Order: sequence, then C-alpha cells, then structure tokens
Amino acid sequence: MATSYKRLFEPLPLRHKTLRNRIVFGAHTANMAENGMPGERHLGYYRERAIGGAAMIVVEPMPVHPAAVLTRGNFLPSDDAVIPAFRLITDACKQEGAVILQQLYHVGQHGDADNSYFPNWSASGKPSYHDSDGSHCMTETEIEETIQGFVQAARRCHQAGFDGVEVWAAYHGMVDQFWTPWSNQRTDKWGGSLQNRTRMSREILTQIRKTCGDDFIVGLGINEEPDVEVALHNEALAEIIDLHDRDQMMDYVTCGTGGYFDFYKLMPTFLYEEKLGLALPALLKATVRHAKIMAESHIRTPDNAESVLSAEQADMVSIVRGQIADPHLANKAAAGHPEDVRGCLSCNQMCWGRRYRDYWISCLVNPSAGREYQWGGDRFERTGSKIKVAVIGAGPAGLEAARVAAELGHDVRLVEASDKLGGQFRLAGLQPRRAQIIDLIEWYRRQLEKLGVKIMYNNPLDADDVINLGADQVITATGSLPTETGFQKVLPQFERLPGYDPRSIWSVEDVMGNAARLGERVVVLDEGGNWRGCGTAWKLAEDGYTVTIVTPDPLIGKELQRTAADFPLRQRLKSLGVKFICESAIKEWTSKGPTVLSLLDQSESLIYAESLVLATTNDAQDSLWRDLIEKNVDAINIGDSVAARQAPFAIYEGRKAALSLIPAESAKSTSNPPRHT
Repeated sequence: MATSYKRLFEPLPLRHKTLRNRIVFGAHTANMAENGMPGERHLGYYRERAIGGAAMIVVEPMPVHPAAVLTRGNFLPSDDAVIPAFRLITDACKQEGAVILQQLYHVGQHGDADNSYFPNWSASGKPSYHDSDGSHCMTETEIEETIQGFVQAARRCHQAGFDGVEVWAAYHGMVDQFWTPWSNQRTDKWGGSLQNRTRMSREILTQIRKTCGDDFIVGLGINEEPDVEVALHNEALAEIIDLHDRDQMMDYVTCGTGGYFDFYKLMPTFLYEEKLGLALPALLKATVRHAKIMAESHIRTPDNAESVLSAEQADMVSIVRGQIADPHLANKAAAGHPEDVRGCLSCNQMCWGRRYRDYWISCLVNPSAGREYQWGGDRFERTGSKIKVAVIGAGPAGLEAARVAAELGHDVRLVEASDKLGGQFRLAGLQPRRAQIIDLIEWYRRQLEKLGVKIMYNNPLDADDVINLGADQVITATGSLPTETGFQKVLPQFERLPGYDPRSIWSVEDVMGNAARLGERVVVLDEGGNWRGCGTAWKLAEDGYTVTIVTPDPLIGKELQRTAADFPLRQRLKSLGVKFICESAIKEWTSKGPTVLSLLDQSESLIYAESLVLATTNDAQDSLWRDLIEKNVDAINIGDSVAARQAPFAIYEGRKAALSLIPAESAKSTSNPPRHT
C-alpha cells in the first residue's frame, strides 16, 4: 500500500459495513437505462469501478415518483420490475468488494415535462429553473404520497440487494425546496418553523429506517450555494443537519456545490479550482456527532482526496469524474502508482455533455466508459500472437491506438512528424487553465515507455517509407489542418474569404503554435462555439491583445453550454475586455480590418484590426492513407484524418482500431478490404 495515502486507504466503519478505503464513486446520472430498466451497460459500468477498488458505489438516482422523472435514461419509478435487474448489479459489485447504495431523488419544481409528462410538484408552486414551466403547489395528500415514494423506493433497493440508499436533498430538489424559506412559504404543518420545514425529510428518513431495518445504510446528499442569496447558506444547513443527526437519522452526509440556482458549480469544469466547496463538509465535521461526512466537489485525484482527509475536512471523498476517466484510480493509488492514473480533464465534454443532450454518458479520455460490457472494461488481455503495428501520427488518436495495441501485446512503433507528442491536442493544452491536457499527453508518454513502444520523432513519411517499416498492420492518424481559405459555413457562396491575406490572417494552430505575427488588435472568427476559438481568444486577451470575437451563433461559447462552461468563460472573457459580436460573419478582409455582416438584418460594419484569427472547420489530411490504399496496404484510418472532429472521437477511434487488430496467423489467411473506423 502507498504510504503517501495513509488516510485515503484507512478502512471506514459505516453502519453495518466497513469500507475498504475512503474512496466513493458517488451518485450521478449515467442515463443508461433502456425502457426504464438497468441493463448490461449499467452492469459493466459499475462493476468496473468496483473491480478498480472503489470502496462504495452510489448508483445513479432513482426517481421516486412520476413527477420526478428527469431524463430519458431514468429508471422506472414505483415499479417492482426493477428489483431483479438491480440484483444483478448489486451482486456483481459486492462480489468485487464494494459496498453499493442507490440515490433516491425528486427534483420538485425543477422537473422536465418532456420526459415526465407530469406537472412539477413543489412546496409552494415556485417556477422551474430547469425550463420555463411553473410548478404545482402540493396538497398534504400529495406530500404524503411523495414521502411514501421515497420509502417504497428504499424498500425496492433493500430487496434488490443494495446496502443502503442516499436520499437526495441537494441542489434545491424537492427536499431542499421544503427546507428553504424562499421556496417553502406554506402556512400548514409543512412550512414556517424549522421543525415544520424539515418534517418531510425527517419522515422520509425515519420511515426508511423502519421499513429497511438497522442493517441498511442511509445517507443524505446536500450542497452549498453561498453566492445565491435565497439558497440555504452553510450555517443554516449545519443547523438542519444537526437536527437530523441528533436522532441519528442518517449514517453519512454528502456535500456538493452548485445546484439549480448556480448550475455551473454543480459539475465544476477546469475553470474552477479543485477541491471546491470544502467549507461545508468542514463545518459539518465540527458540528455533527454521529454521521460521517463526505466531500464530493472537484476532488479529481488521489492527492486531492488525501489532502482533504488529512486536513480533517471530511471522513470520505467522492471522486466521480476521476473514476469515470480511470475506473482503476483507487487500485493504482493503493499500489503506489498514482502516476499511472489517467487524469480527468474536468472538461465535462462526454460525461455531462452527453447527459445534457439526454444520451448515456461516456468520457473524453476513457472511451470504454459506458462500453465496458462491449470492450471488456478498461482492462486488456494480452493476445497470444502479436503482430508488428505501425501507428503514423502521435495526436490523441495515434497515442491511444499505440497504447492499446501495446497493452494487447503487439510490437508497436509510433511515428511522429514533429518533435513532440500530442498533435493539435497539445496546442489546446496551452490555452489558459487547460494544462490537464498536457498532463494527459505526458501520461501517454509514460505509458508508452513502460509498454516498450518505439517512438520515432521528426519522421514525416510517405507511403513507401511506411511500407518499408515492415509492419503487419498500419494505422494512420495524420490529423487535420486549417483550410487557409477563410471559408465560412454561413456564407457558403464564398469558397474563399474576399480579401484573404495570409500575412494578416492566421489559424488557431498558428496562434497557439507561436507562428502567427499579430498586430495589437485581433478579431477571432469563432465558427465552432467551443474551446478552439474561445480558448484562443482567452489566451490572446491574457497576452495583452485587444480582442473581438465574431460568431454566427447567438452567444459566445454556444457549444460549451452542454459542458456547463459557457457562462463562467464569458465572465472571464468580459473581465479581460474581450468584445462580443454575435449572429454575424466576416464578409471581407480589408487593409483596415474585417467587414462584419449582421446575419439578422444584413447590415455591415468595419472593425479596425490588424489581424484575423480563424477558428473554422479543418480539412482531413488523409493523403497518406489514400496512397497506402492505392499500394494495396490494408491501413486503418482514424481520428481527424478521417474527418476533423473533437478529441473524444479521435481517442475512441484509436481504442477501437487497436481492439480490431488481427493476430498474425489470422492476418496471413484473411483478405481484408481497406478500413477506416
């Protein structure tokens, strides 16, 4: 065991169980249910984290009532049909040594009628912060019905083999709405005094204990929102938790940040500091006498977790996105190899980003997330017959292909035209606060070194050079490049921007690669609404340039809405003096600057600027792959050299390509058509 993590790997008694360490894979909406039932995708997902060493797993929320259904992938509420399906998951996780619970939730006024087809129920009929709907002020009968919804959901969990439940009282959901005076303006026994406002939660916890017995863990999830005036502040929350703790109603309390009032801190991106919101768990540690305290917000790494525990700010930690990125985080840290942990980028791109679009979640750096049942988890069984593999290009697609091929036992050579790993992904890591990308590339370097992959730097190859490598299988990952035409999707009639001048018009790659020679005033044309343009504008503004962003979108960072990063990004850009021009295009580049065309009324205006930076769609660089195909080489083409896209799809295709490699004896007897993933 790693001596540097003494607190993290201390066992922790919790009710009738003892956790093998202090690392929890906390509740989050994986959104994987099909027809309301957990299935193979769930089973593989949670079992992998149990295999990886998580001490406790809290399975994604179960809506306790039809009014609580929030996503397409929610479980069936109020239906015993889920019990045998959950039993498969609980048995599998417990067999791997994990304690397993399920979270129970009701979003109250913040529901989603598109999924529930049910009016939002709430304490006092306040409006939804999820969409534009209002809510229904509950009758006492409906309050009792909701309480029973929690209790019966807990009963199903007990019968399904869960070791306990976590009652969701966070993020201004139903329970929190009753606690909060702003949203609970009732004058009956459910509102007014602290006793009345906590009556619902105390009834829920008391009845769950009575129904499920003493050998059943009961947790309570809460959050802090200190910047929101109407939300409960930490001292008020501590008073509420102390009231419940006096009667030992719960065994632990989970402390998060953000919520429906401030959604951006709910799953904080890299724009926020790590170990966020520790004031609340630290306060509760000094307040309660019985319940264990868990911190969960942006605790990304084993080092983060150890520091929180060593400072006595919590008894245990929930690392969610960190264990999505690397399900074996706990075991790697316990073995004394934290450098082998594949770090979360705090980007939210494929976890919350896919959930935002109502898909099941995955991970940018770990494409096996959600596909464990198809790919055998995030573990690799070495092939009995290795082949020689040449991977051309060391961007994210090539790095993952080379790593996984080597993990499988193949003889791998990685060829890179430049002197560094990472390709354009490395340039993204040079944008403000995105150094976690550089950390990931360094992780790949270490893994490739351990696996014995031979890396050939400064080696641009043509098709004959590749053939001369003598590989049994070639994978091309040669990436994409800017078009250098200024083409804009909103002005498709212009193949080339009128007035295009390469002396004053640059690509994002030019800027981040220090090749651009910029004037003091810079216009960034952001066609994607993502980090490619926005992060470059941020970097330029930090470096002292006067920056204006022009975008065809109705707001800056439109694509970043799905990651809950857009608003804090715009705040940062605004603080740096960046100007925003939305729903517009560049009609022409002139010696004075760009002529900007309003897409709303076709009016034109001139922005005085010396330089224009284009964040537009790149062109795939697939000429090497096509040349190999012409020479009858069975090459697999992956990543941006298939089509310019974002990093998660490159890493996914790298993994998929490596898993598809054919052992030597099969390759000799099988004729395969040219492939790209």
